[in-house]
Amino acid sequence: MKCLRTPDDRFASLPGYDFTPRYMEVPDGEGGRLRIHSLDEGLKAGDPVLLLHGEPSWSYLYRKMIPVIAGAGSRVVAPDMPGFGRSDKPADQDDYTYQRFVDWMESWLLQLDLQRVTLVCQDWGGLIGLRLVAAHPDRFARIVTANTGLPTGDGPITDAFMNWRQFSREVPEFDVGAIIQMGCLKPVPDEVVAAYNAPFPDDSYKEGARIFPSLVPISPDDPAAPANRRAWEVLSRFEKPFLTAFSDGDPITGGGELIFQQNVPGAKDQPHTIIQGGGHFLQEDCGEDLARVVVDFIAGTPIPD
Repeated sequence: MKCLRTPDDRFASLPGYDFTPRYMEVPDGEGGRLRIHSLDEGLKAGDPVLLLHGEPSWSYLYRKMIPVIAGAGSRVVAPDMPGFGRSDKPADQDDYTYQRFVDWMESWLLQLDLQRVTLVCQDWGGLIGLRLVAAHPDRFARIVTANTGLPTGDGPITDAFMNWRQFSREVPEFDVGAIIQMGCLKPVPDEVVAAYNAPFPDDSYKEGARIFPSLVPISPDDPAAPANRRAWEVLSRFEKPFLTAFSDGDPITGGGELIFQQNVPGAKDQPHTIIQGGGHFLQEDCGEDLARVVVDFIAGTPIPD
């Protein structure tokens, strides 16, 4: 598998992103190796909080949340999925499948041997992260979902998502920073827009970002639908604390929190919240607010020794 690797100098002096890069290699599915980048901040002896980004963002999206969560005593781990951030980027769009993303991140999770994990996931971070929970429920202590879902292709798809899917396929230049800006309710400074673009020197680095919307199951016979249905079977028995913290301004996932609240036993009687003033990328709009929700949720749901 041919992969592109963004030059390190693209990540120099990004505003608010003064973290030490860490790398791990996983099998690429074709006999080679793929390098995955992650941040690992806070107390190494603390229970890990796993922050999974979606598309077309990367771990930069969590820069406002990491200091708050780490400051409360947790270990904070934020990877860049393959195709994003400082991780390797397969060069052929056909190299990206839903199952491969799950396999890559599962291999990374197991090599790092994370236990007692609090998962915080948004957008594709949920589509992949919740599959990891279903495969390894004993590794996860609690879940926080934000503007995400786990579609099986059996339910309705919003017009907003279908428009986004078509846009991602047809737009001549896939401007990641501008897309992040459009998905926020608050102004995004030019230097922050540039930081979101940093992993992508040109469009050849963006095949993962372009293909992600087309990998979402939108019909019952989608190749990923059976695995997601099996994941829902596990989630329907998941009794550990499960919190929804969606935003009030996301046209793509708005109302999706009810699916989790109604179908995951661990969501019963939890302090579900709607983050005010946040668009799809609520970590950018309201990162500190979401971080405090996570910190309070951890404090209110201690793990038995």
